[in-house]
Amino acid sequence: MTKKRILLVATGGTIASKEEGNGLSPALSGEELTRFVPEVADLATLDVKQAMNIDSTNMRPSDWLRVARTIMESYDDYDGFVVLHGTDTMAYTAAALSYLIQHSPKPIVLTGSQRPMASAFTDAKLNLYQSVLYATDDDARDVSIAFGGIVIAGTRARKQRTMSFNAFTSVNFPPLAYIRTDRIVRSAPFAHARKAEGSCGHTADRPVVYDKLDPRVFALKLTPGLDSRIFSALAPSYDAVILETFGIGGIPEQGETGPCFQDAIYSWVDSGRIAVMTTQVPEEGLDLGVYEVGRAYANHPGILRGADMTPEAIVAKTMWALGQTRDVAEVEHLFNCEINHDRSPFE
Repeated sequence: MTKKRILLVATGGTIASKEEGNGLSPALSGEELTRFVPEVADLATLDVKQAMNIDSTNMRPSDWLRVARTIMESYDDYDGFVVLHGTDTMAYTAAALSYLIQHSPKPIVLTGSQRPMASAFTDAKLNLYQSVLYATDDDARDVSIAFGGIVIAGTRARKQRTMSFNAFTSVNFPPLAYIRTDRIVRSAPFAHARKAEGSCGHTADRPVVYDKLDPRVFALKLTPGLDSRIFSALAPSYDAVILETFGIGGIPEQGETGPCFQDAIYSWVDSGRIAVMTTQVPEEGLDLGVYEVGRAYANHPGILRGADMTPEAIVAKTMWALGQTRDVAEVEHLFNCEINHDRSPFE
């Protein structure tokens, strides 16, 4: 039986890091990393491209575009793709790739490790092996993270732990699969049963690919006593603000000083900018209609609702939507499309 061809895209991260006197920093190439796991040669014919070699803390939207280009330049030549990435911003990159390469019929699997590949007690070897295993699976598709024996949709992952090997959790959506050594156990088979689709259900034989992002997006976490004039301070530098509200969607009526929050937020969106409402509570999502302190924002033009999306997916999706259009209604349409399981059906 012919082995599948897999392209490994190396970007750096802990998996590639070594201690050289000033703390861990990426040093090993993708080619060097594969030599630590010779067993992958039994799974697939593996080629390597080094997109960059950086700590994922330094990953920027321009780097997301670079990784997407690296994949798409070789898309027709391979059956699947594995992206080696640092864990700290992996969830952001997985979400961004979900929007830049939408509904790929070929799997794009991100992985990394909590300890360097060369460490005596590393998790890197198994993560690399299992990611290649998942990338060769006939039912795998779209962007996902395979890490610590769990496979998570690329828009639903969040780094939950800083040191443990089970670093990532799937937020408000079931894991796509579990990997038990070399066996894939699917927990959500419906996730792979449908045809590849473009935005909002337009069928496509190939992924729908985008190459523009607007990085002028700011995530603002509400804290008690926050000054509502923060919106005026942000206006010169940002096109969108993601407001992490209290609870299920609570926004203070009045700050300590300055205009009330409703006036400040309405002024922000009435100027043509975008505001996305989400919650700082990790699970179960947002509903602006429950409390009076949130209901005023439920249907105002330019105010989008993050529903049960992760903060990482909201950031990436807002950058993607604004990268395609400046029309507020069209931004809202793009944002409300369900892409790679990123949100429950819009109410």
